Amino acid sequence: MKICILSDSHDNRTLLEQSVKQAKEDGVEAVLHCGDVVAAGTLTVLNKYGLPVHVIHGNNAGDSYTMHRVVEKSQGLITYYGQDAGISLGDRRIFIVHYPHYAEAMALTGDWDLICFGHDHEVAVRTVTNIKGEQTVLANPGTVAGIGAKPTYIIADLDSMEFEIREVA
Repeated sequence: MKICILSDSHDNRTLLEQSVKQAKEDGVEAVLHCGDVVAAGTLTVLNKYGLPVHVIHGNNAGDSYTMHRVVEKSQGLITYYGQDAGISLGDRRIFIVHYPHYAEAMALTGDWDLICFGHDHEVAVRTVTNIKGEQTVLANPGTVAGIGAKPTYIIADLDSMEFEIREVA
């Protein structure tokens, strides 16, 4: 299963939509948004792609009432978790959080195969050895909005646990 990991869209509908459009063309089956959507209505540009979107709020939470309305109108495509989320996709245990320090701590528990996070707009993928002596992947897709850095996202293959950093074209 391939997924699109992105973060820090900060209301940039154009780059958010372009990244998901590219990712869908490459066969992704779900989108994980690691926070800082800001205006919830920004997510509505993704509905036409028919992909499940898993989203948390980050430190720029925006209007939670509107977020719940956007989720309701998405007919089950968008799931909003609040501060963080633990989900299963493609037989992988995935934790989504906004903050790098929180991501690092969760990776060390050994409870997750993949930790997705954002906040600092610094794209990176790395592996850490957790307390169980196993490997956990930390994936930070940077900022899809291109704030202070090039607009980026990650395509992850959950079967092979391979990750490709992509620039939004």
